Amino acid sequence: MGETFNRNNFHRNTFCIFNEVDSNAIENLALGYKSKSGSSYFFTETGVYRLSNHWGRAANCKWRLQSGAKSVNRTKLGFAPWTAFHRDNDAEKLYYIERNQDGVHFQHKDNGNYNAELLRTATETTKRIRQIRNLLENDSWTKYYPTENPEILKQKVITQMIATDQTLQKIKAQL
Repeated sequence: MGETFNRNNFHRNTFCIFNEVDSNAIENLALGYKSKSGSSYFFTETGVYRLSNHWGRAANCKWRLQSGAKSVNRTKLGFAPWTAFHRDNDAEKLYYIERNQDGVHFQHKDNGNYNAELLRTATETTKRIRQIRNLLENDSWTKYYPTENPEILKQKVITQMIATDQTLQKIKAQL
């Protein structure tokens, strides 16, 4: 697979998905580190807890919080085992796009669920996800195509956006 991450190197060019946990999980843990941006880190043998009000890009890392519920409180506690951290850089094709009931997200090829989906660089993946989310939120483009069901049309286009490197314009032209 790849590099083994721990409390000394997890914060350098990594991708990780943290799972939101209840705040009492850190009740008996000592603060291990507090960043300049205000995030607090609590280390264990198996992983790290991060208490933060910002998720996504954190310095040179891509850390996403997987949360079960929407909350008005922006500060959230997440936990990630050391095995959930994967190397990240802007040059290699490390990411694939996943769509599920929670939306459209990027995933790392080393996450254990990779199944030969098309890989892209971080920049390409981010751009493609932005286009897909725009397609999902905007129905106006579907009126230019002969279809009984705009949702089926959207699904066809989005499936092609995820599975191929074709441009959006080319995918639409093939309809």
